[in-house]
Amino acid sequence: MTTTVVIQQPPPTQVVEVMNPREWSSGLFDCLDDIKTCCFAYWCFPCFACKTSKDYGEHLCLPLLDMFGWCVPPITLAMRVSMRHRYGIDGSLPNDCVLSSFCTVCIWCQMAREIDKRNAPVMISAKTA
Repeated sequence: MTTTVVIQQPPPTQVVEVMNPREWSSGLFDCLDDIKTCCFAYWCFPCFACKTSKDYGEHLCLPLLDMFGWCVPPITLAMRVSMRHRYGIDGSLPNDCVLSSFCTVCIWCQMAREIDKRNAPVMISAKTA
Protein backbone atom coordinates (compact mmCIF):
# COMPACT_ATOMS: atom_id res chain seq x y z
CA MET A 1 0.00 0.00 0.00
CA THR A 2 1.41 3.38 -1.03
CA THR A 3 0.82 6.62 0.83
CA THR A 4 0.78 9.90 -1.05
CA VAL A 5 1.82 13.01 0.85
CA VAL A 6 0.74 16.36 -0.53
CA ILE A 7 2.54 19.44 0.77
CA GLN A 8 0.80 22.70 0.06
CA GLN A 9 3.03 25.77 0.12
CA PRO A 10 1.61 29.03 1.51
CA PRO A 11 1.05 31.78 -1.05
CA PRO A 12 3.92 34.24 -1.49
CA THR A 13 3.73 37.34 0.69
CA GLN A 14 4.57 40.89 -0.10
CA VAL A 15 5.62 43.62 2.35
CA VAL A 16 3.26 46.55 1.98
CA GLU A 17 5.67 49.33 2.89
CA VAL A 18 9.43 49.20 2.49
CA MET A 19 11.54 52.03 3.83
CA ASN A 20 15.09 52.78 2.84
CA PRO A 21 17.15 51.40 5.72
CA ARG A 22 19.93 53.93 5.07
CA GLU A 23 17.77 56.98 5.93
CA TRP A 24 15.78 58.21 8.90
CA SER A 25 12.11 57.25 8.60
CA SER A 26 11.15 60.90 9.17
CA GLY A 27 12.82 64.24 8.78
CA LEU A 28 14.32 66.21 11.63
CA PHE A 29 11.57 68.83 11.53
CA ASP A 30 8.62 66.47 10.89
CA CYS A 31 7.23 67.07 14.36
CA LEU A 32 3.90 68.20 12.96
CA ASP A 33 3.36 64.74 11.48
CA ASP A 34 3.11 63.41 15.04
CA ILE A 35 1.51 66.14 17.15
CA LYS A 36 1.21 63.96 20.27
CA THR A 37 4.96 63.30 20.37
CA CYS A 38 5.76 66.92 19.56
CA CYS A 39 3.57 68.27 22.36
CA PHE A 40 4.93 65.78 24.90
CA ALA A 41 8.51 66.75 23.99
CA TYR A 42 7.74 70.48 24.09
CA TRP A 43 5.84 70.55 27.39
CA CYS A 44 7.87 67.99 29.36
CA PHE A 45 11.17 67.41 27.58
CA PRO A 46 13.04 65.62 30.43
CA CYS A 47 10.19 63.09 30.81
CA PHE A 48 10.00 62.64 27.04
CA ALA A 49 13.77 62.03 26.70
CA CYS A 50 13.69 59.52 29.57
CA LYS A 51 10.75 57.64 28.02
CA THR A 52 12.48 57.56 24.63
CA SER A 53 15.68 56.27 26.22
CA LYS A 54 13.75 53.48 27.95
CA ASP A 55 11.93 52.60 24.70
CA TYR A 56 15.33 52.31 23.01
CA GLY A 57 16.50 49.87 25.67
CA GLU A 58 18.72 52.18 27.70
CA HIS A 59 18.37 53.23 31.32
CA LEU A 60 15.36 55.41 32.06
CA CYS A 61 17.36 58.24 33.68
CA LEU A 62 20.25 58.28 31.18
CA PRO A 63 19.18 61.53 29.42
CA LEU A 64 19.32 63.39 32.75
CA LEU A 65 23.11 63.19 32.49
CA ASP A 66 22.98 65.67 29.59
CA MET A 67 23.00 68.49 32.13
CA PHE A 68 26.66 67.67 32.84
CA GLY A 69 27.65 68.33 29.23
CA TRP A 70 29.32 71.65 28.58
CA CYS A 71 28.50 72.56 24.98
CA VAL A 72 27.32 69.34 23.35
CA PRO A 73 24.78 67.22 25.27
CA PRO A 74 26.74 63.94 25.51
CA ILE A 75 23.82 61.55 25.97
CA THR A 76 21.84 63.05 23.10
CA LEU A 77 24.88 62.73 20.85
CA ALA A 78 25.61 59.17 22.01
CA MET A 79 21.99 58.05 21.55
CA ARG A 80 21.81 59.50 18.04
CA VAL A 81 25.10 57.88 16.98
CA SER A 82 24.05 54.58 18.57
CA MET A 83 20.70 54.66 16.79
CA ARG A 84 22.34 55.41 13.45
CA HIS A 85 24.68 52.44 13.89
CA ARG A 86 21.99 50.05 15.16
CA TYR A 87 19.60 50.83 12.31
CA GLY A 88 22.25 51.35 9.59
CA ILE A 89 21.34 54.99 8.97
CA ASP A 90 23.80 57.13 7.03
CA GLY A 91 25.25 60.21 8.69
CA SER A 92 28.39 61.65 10.22
CA LEU A 93 29.64 62.44 13.69
CA PRO A 94 30.19 66.16 12.96
CA ASN A 95 26.61 66.44 11.70
CA ASP A 96 25.31 64.62 14.79
CA CYS A 97 27.38 66.91 17.00
CA VAL A 98 25.96 70.10 15.47
CA LEU A 99 22.38 68.81 15.53
CA SER A 100 22.73 67.63 19.13
CA SER A 101 23.91 71.08 20.15
CA PHE A 102 21.32 73.20 18.37
CA CYS A 103 18.29 70.96 17.70
CA THR A 104 18.11 68.81 20.81
CA VAL A 105 14.34 68.55 21.14
CA CYS A 106 13.89 67.89 17.41
CA ILE A 107 16.53 65.14 17.54
CA TRP A 108 14.76 63.40 20.43
CA CYS A 109 11.44 63.62 18.55
CA GLN A 110 13.07 62.14 15.45
CA MET A 111 14.62 59.33 17.49
CA ALA A 112 11.26 58.57 19.15
CA ARG A 113 9.57 58.38 15.73
CA GLU A 114 12.36 56.09 14.49
CA ILE A 115 11.94 53.75 17.45
CA ASP A 116 8.19 53.65 16.89
CA LYS A 117 8.62 52.99 13.18
CA ARG A 118 11.29 50.29 13.59
CA ASN A 119 9.45 48.52 16.41
CA ALA A 120 6.06 48.59 14.69
CA PRO A 121 4.78 45.22 13.51
CA VAL A 122 5.42 44.56 9.83
CA MET A 123 2.24 44.51 7.76
CA ILE A 124 2.22 41.58 5.35
CA SER A 125 -0.50 40.92 2.84
CA ALA A 126 -0.97 37.82 0.75
CA LYS A 127 -0.53 38.34 -2.96
CA THR A 128 -3.51 37.09 -4.89
CA ALA A 129 -3.04 35.72 -8.36
